[in-house]
Amino acid sequence: MRARFAASVLVGALVAFGTAGCAFITPQATKNIVETSDGVNATIGQVAVRNATLISEDGSLASMLVSFVNTADASQKVTVQYEDGATGERVSEQITVAGEGAITSFGGEDGEQILLNNVTKPGSLFPVFFQYGDVEGKQVLVPVLNTSLPEYSGLAPTPTPTPTPTPTQTPPPLVDTPVETPAPTDTPEG
Repeated sequence: MRARFAASVLVGALVAFGTAGCAFITPQATKNIVETSDGVNATIGQVAVRNATLISEDGSLASMLVSFVNTADASQKVTVQYEDGATGERVSEQITVAGEGAITSFGGEDGEQILLNNVTKPGSLFPVFFQYGDVEGKQVLVPVLNTSLPEYSGLAPTPTPTPTPTPTQTPPPLVDTPVETPAPTDTPEG
């Protein structure tokens, strides 16, 4: 009887330990940030880059659709840097990201735009570098999408229009031409 009791206690302990032990060795999935959208995420110091996406019809001009969350007390000047695909030059643009956990977004329908020239064609990934202050920056591969998906319609880049010169009519040049004055004529009296 003692053997049976000891065996049942041992089996009970193994079942309890076996089922509870899984929680000790299994990693928590909730600790990992999963990118469930089309864009990519990155964290640079106290600034989080969220859902970075480039919207372009042909790759010649793209608008960055992105949100920044700055958990620092003060606002930060974030540098967005990329390599122009046509000239090979590094292009940098500084944007201000509000502090105290505020979300600063760019590229929405009525929002301010970050425009990038000569990226890659839609359906590709394009490297963009984010950095601020003396914090080490990160380069992320940002997806380039077009407006064929309904959620991106109306978000294509809107470049600042270049003023087109309008032709003006110029008056004909002034030419010095002698003006003839009529000579007095004798009129008959009478």
